[in-house]
Amino acid sequence: MSKAVRKAAGFVVYRKNRDEIIEYLLMQASYANHHWTPPKGHLEENESSMDAAIRETDEEAGIKVKDLSVDHNFEKVLKYEPKDKPFTKQVTYWLARLINPETPVVLSNEHQDYKWLPLVEAKHLASYPEMQELLDDCENYLVKTNVK
Repeated sequence: MSKAVRKAAGFVVYRKNRDEIIEYLLMQASYANHHWTPPKGHLEENESSMDAAIRETDEEAGIKVKDLSVDHNFEKVLKYEPKDKPFTKQVTYWLARLINPETPVVLSNEHQDYKWLPLVEAKHLASYPEMQELLDDCENYLVKTNVK
């Protein structure tokens, strides 16, 4: 018998700092193992993945869609088996640049901390291999497309 699939979506939010270094937004969960991920969350009934990503980024980080430049050419789906759960999780991520790098992050009660980090440090905090691979893919895409 196959497991049910729980769908979620989010944005890998990045900015360029004053030294033109790409930094990624990671948020630390307030629950369980206090893992670090980009803002994301489960789809509500009849909600598209993109609408969920927009809503969750606003709810979890206080970042509105008007503050982001979403790259619709970068879309990656992660599938994994959450520990001790009877379902498979499928998370769709898009890459999104924070238009004004000084835009404040406002955490919800779902997270206890956030950090803007360059790739190596971000991968160190994001302990899951799928998340590390996602960050690598984002970095490679941004370098290849020579993002501004």
